Formats: sequence, C-alpha cells, structure tokens
Amino acid sequence: MSAADLLWLFFIVSALQPVIQKKFMEAMRQRKISEIEKARGSRVILLVHRQETMSFLGFPLMRFINIEDSEEVIRAIQLTDDNVPVDVILHTPGGLVLAATQIARALKSHPGKTTVFVPHYAMSGGTLIALAADEIRMSEHAVLGPIDPQLGQKPAASVLKVLKEKEPKDIDDETLILADMSRKAIAQVQRTAETLLKGDMEPAAAKKLAKTLSEGRWTHDYPILPDEAKELGLKVSTDMPQAIYELMSLYPQPSRAVPSVEYLPEKRSGKGGALPRGGDQP
Repeated sequence: MSAADLLWLFFIVSALQPVIQKKFMEAMRQRKISEIEKARGSRVILLVHRQETMSFLGFPLMRFINIEDSEEVIRAIQLTDDNVPVDVILHTPGGLVLAATQIARALKSHPGKTTVFVPHYAMSGGTLIALAADEIRMSEHAVLGPIDPQLGQKPAASVLKVLKEKEPKDIDDETLILADMSRKAIAQVQRTAETLLKGDMEPAAAKKLAKTLSEGRWTHDYPILPDEAKELGLKVSTDMPQAIYELMSLYPQPSRAVPSVEYLPEKRSGKGGALPRGGDQP
C-alpha cells in the first residue's frame, strides 16, 4: 500500500469517526434509558440541551427548548398508557415560552404520576415544565430559575420599570411598545404558571407563587436551590438516582484541547486513608 493510499485511508477513517462515535453514544443512551425504565416502571423522556461536538469536523450548536422539542415530548406522552408514570429528565437553560407551555400542559394532563428530575439545572422554560410535575427531584446543588419573560435581551419587568421612572413624554415609541408587550407577557406567563400549580396547592398559594416566579423580583439567572424551592411551596425532593447521573454523562460537553475540569473518575471511600490503587505514594 502506497503512502497516498494510506493518506486516503486516514481521511476516510477520520471522516467516519464522528458518525461511528455518535452511533455508539446513542446506543449507550438507549441502553441506560431502558435500564431506568425497567427499574422505575415508567416512560423516561429526556430534554437535554447541551452542546455536543465530534472530535473531527465538529461544530457547536446553542440549543434551547423549541417547537421540535415540544412535538417530540408530546408524542412520547401520547404513546404512554394513562397508568404508566412519566419521568422527565431536564437539563436546559430554557427557550420558547410557547414550546415550554405545550410540554408543561401535556405533562400536567397525563393521568399517571409525573416526575421531573433536575440533575444540574432547569432554568426559565425548564422551570415552567417542572411546575407541571407531581414531584420534582433535584440533586443537592441543582437549580431552578425564575420564569419572568425576556423580550430579546431585555427583561420584561425592567422594561415596565422605565414607565414608573420616566414621564411618558420622555419615553420613545419603541420602549412604550415594548412596555405594552412586557405587561402582556408577564400576565400570560403568570396565568400559565398558576394553572399548572392549581391542584397541587391552594388557589391563593398557586397565584402567589406564580407571581413570585414571573414578576421579575430576581435576575433571570437567579439560582433557586432545593431548600428555597421547598420554601416557595414546591414539592421538591433531593433523592436523585445514580442512574440519572450516569445517563447525563453520556451527553458530553464539547471537547477541548485542554479540559477545564479534570479528575480520576473513581469513587473515593477514604477508609483508613488508603489510596485507591496499590497504596503507592505519588
């Protein structure tokens, strides 16, 4: 075999490597999902938004909740018998309010028990979906977030604040239009959240919580940890199955030449100060 043939073979293998790697990762995910479903007797639905690139000719994509996601989740719920529990694993920064609302309403209407697992974070639209579940399970350091609407890069609540601090004659037309849209957007999200919370709590409490999450009292990236979520009245548990973490490990972040976080992926018991391998000192 000539050097030219070896070079062509190298390029062919390099081109096929991302495809093979992707198929292998998909197969591992399917096996882990099947394992969780058998253990819990449920339908498992993942909504994971993470950049995932290949090692060769890969490119990152910023992902968020969109209409395609809502179509797939609703389809999965429709394919689930009424008596079968639904487990949704959420890992998302949020996305379109319309898509998140569709998913939340479909989850809320499912007759069987619904559980949302948040191993790391479910912000904005992800939190809206979590409100529809019968139970929210978060890891100890996982976070939810406010559901206050954002108009482009502008928080709706902040746009409305301009009306309180300036006279109408000093405000340009575009800001006045944004303020009108902001008022409607906050009212719509608050009404949606209140509807999702009713049935799990008293109407007055549901209205109060919906307002708290949607009125813009915090920045949009404010982290709501499990303890605070419980104080707000949400049904939150920190009982997170290890299999959920194992499944999340099959959704890797983009590969870098030098990793920003690195460690030996082994459990440390610390019994008697023993080292994990052989006892040799470094």
